Amino acid sequence: MKQALQLRQSQQLALTPQLQQAIRLLQLSTLEVNQEVARLLEENPMLEREDDDFALPYAHGDAASTSATENTATIDETPQQTGEEWAKEEWNEPSFSAGGSFDDDNDEDQRAEVVADNPSLREHLIWQLNMSQIDERDKKIIGLLVDALDENGYLAQPLEEIAELLPEQLDVTLDDLETALTQLQNLSEAGIGARTLSECLALQLKALLEETPCRDLALCIVTQHLDLLAARDFTKLKKVLHCDDAALRTAQALIIHLKPKPGAEFQHRTADYVVPDVIVERLEGSWRARLNMEAMPRLRVNQIYASILQQRGEKTAQQLSGQLQEARWFIKNLQQRFDTILRVSQAIVDRQRHFLDYGEIAMRPLVLREIAEQLELHESTISRVTTQKFMLTPRGIFELKYFFGSGVATDAGGTCSSTAIRALIKQLVSEENAQHPLSDSSMSEILAQQGILVARRTVAKYRELLHIPPANLRKSL
Repeated sequence: MKQALQLRQSQQLALTPQLQQAIRLLQLSTLEVNQEVARLLEENPMLEREDDDFALPYAHGDAASTSATENTATIDETPQQTGEEWAKEEWNEPSFSAGGSFDDDNDEDQRAEVVADNPSLREHLIWQLNMSQIDERDKKIIGLLVDALDENGYLAQPLEEIAELLPEQLDVTLDDLETALTQLQNLSEAGIGARTLSECLALQLKALLEETPCRDLALCIVTQHLDLLAARDFTKLKKVLHCDDAALRTAQALIIHLKPKPGAEFQHRTADYVVPDVIVERLEGSWRARLNMEAMPRLRVNQIYASILQQRGEKTAQQLSGQLQEARWFIKNLQQRFDTILRVSQAIVDRQRHFLDYGEIAMRPLVLREIAEQLELHESTISRVTTQKFMLTPRGIFELKYFFGSGVATDAGGTCSSTAIRALIKQLVSEENAQHPLSDSSMSEILAQQGILVARRTVAKYRELLHIPPANLRKSL
């Protein structure tokens, strides 16, 4: 075979470092972008933070009207079951709201939760123990039990196991531990030191005044018939308790207001909050998106170092020259990131304006492809933009992905978004007769009467996504 040399011309996409950085910045969250900015500010002397307080002009007629110079990214404006299973459903009220609220008037210090010097459960109990008149030996035994409590205030370890683990020379018997447990249960808030949910609720009921209406009936329910209450079997409960509807209703209300996790209030929690990337406002009769300048780093090229670079020769300034180029790339890519977020956000707002006017029921079906075709971008770009980016609207803060959803066919030949169907299910449940709650089949039939064809299993899936229990667990007297 004869060998020959041929020239062939072809095209291929090369991911330059600048393009790779642009793609990476696009998929980062606001927190991650700020971390990246902090890293580059530390490593690159050519990059500095803009300290002057000013805001870029925003043209109401053009959602993407913010821009920056080559050397400055101005990115700032001030705006931000069983008894146990039943207890989980009954006391932890489900949240049916997809978005949270945001207060423009709160400053950053108010939005971040300040962890107060509140004592932990153990510290609180030890303090109570030291302030009591209990014998010193008993205090030490109670202290052992305090260390065995879980975060909810329950004694998860049996007393027999604790007794076996203690050295014989301490001479602590099982009777000593039972006495110490009784003292612990009466030391602080009622319910602390309980071994089961039933015992926890009983301790709290016993702490109430004896003349509290239906106290004894409620005590009988939590100690003997908690599973019947969890199953909402009110007919059998009335039969075994020999009581009427009014008495059972009062006892049930008394139980529901108890604390199933009395130790949880001593846990230190840090509030989760997000700073929105985009703010949506109604201007001149239409909805407009604008960048939240508070979420945008304000950067520029350090002019002092840039001037020094111009005065040096090429060989001595090679490193600084590379850092200067890196700073300019980063500023440009950062600005491009926010411009893309704004374009996508405005396109979403245009498609979901009825949601902003009327709420979830008016949400329309939307897929990434629609926005990608409108903005002439790739679907992967839209996916990156809508992940971990948040929009502040008059109806709350939502991740951009929230506005996308599949559609369900209607009798009229159109489609209804899954978000709107979930809102309708939530509305049906909130308006139902508590004594005869709607089954999934009933809700499917009601939606069909409104022209929305949804199968029973689809209703069940959406109901579970909303953390709404099934009909038998929603039944009440």
